[in-house]
Amino acid sequence: MSSIRVLKNFIAITRHSSVAAAAREIGLTPAAAGQQLAQLEAELGVTLFDRNKRSLILNNQGRALIEPIQDILSRYESLGSQFRTGLSGSLTVGALVSSLMGQFGKTLDHLKDEYPSLELKISTGLSNDFLQQVIDGMLDAAIVTESPYALPKSVRWTLLYEEPMILIYPKGRDPSHLPFIRFEPKTWTGELVDRFIRANGLEIRNSMVVNSVEAIIELVRQGFGYAVVPKLANVEWDKDKRIVIANPPRKTIYRRVGLLERKNHARTKITKAIEEQFRTGANTSH
Repeated sequence: MSSIRVLKNFIAITRHSSVAAAAREIGLTPAAAGQQLAQLEAELGVTLFDRNKRSLILNNQGRALIEPIQDILSRYESLGSQFRTGLSGSLTVGALVSSLMGQFGKTLDHLKDEYPSLELKISTGLSNDFLQQVIDGMLDAAIVTESPYALPKSVRWTLLYEEPMILIYPKGRDPSHLPFIRFEPKTWTGELVDRFIRANGLEIRNSMVVNSVEAIIELVRQGFGYAVVPKLANVEWDKDKRIVIANPPRKTIYRRVGLLERKNHARTKITKAIEEQFRTGANTSH
């Protein structure tokens, strides 16, 4: 029967779609990680990934195993928990890079201090991508922007904090003479930018499309254009000598950021405690 290490290897590969990347995460050589995957497939008698030259693609059999294997790992990690104080085990969380620069980034230090036995594995990306990964069990939870669309009934989203969307432009420049740098349309944050534009009656001339809030802020600093971005908590806007913040001419739009998770999963005790700790950390930071 496969060991806990073999099961952890499988879960790591599902996240990275790469044996080499998974091996780096769990401290194995690529050859050893590949052997463990082959061992698991041989014991189960099924192929779990469709293979091509560059990556592994999780198939239906592999996808069906994610949640039960996550449950086994969670139960294993909870052994002896009645003898320990605080939270322990691991949680794989998807997070927007901008959330790490915002309130969630401030909270990570509180979590580490409060729960030293809790291991948080952070995977960065876009809210749109995290939704399917949470549904499939590749992620235990994700810190994401509120979806502009109705979410599947199998998941829930809990508000953690709000950030006002702001208009920024290079200091000493007239934004009416600059092109607009737009966050990638049809993403959740992109939809929010569109709402800001419509609500404030802005007439814009696009120059480029970027899928990173941090990259957009830097492009504005360098004078390439102006943009609408969330007012991230960990950016010292008042001290930035190259950026000017303009108040919305008509209406303030907020980016609502929260915790996305399946309604039923093996780590709800951890996510509930993290949510509470997050709120405590966010409140004490004001």
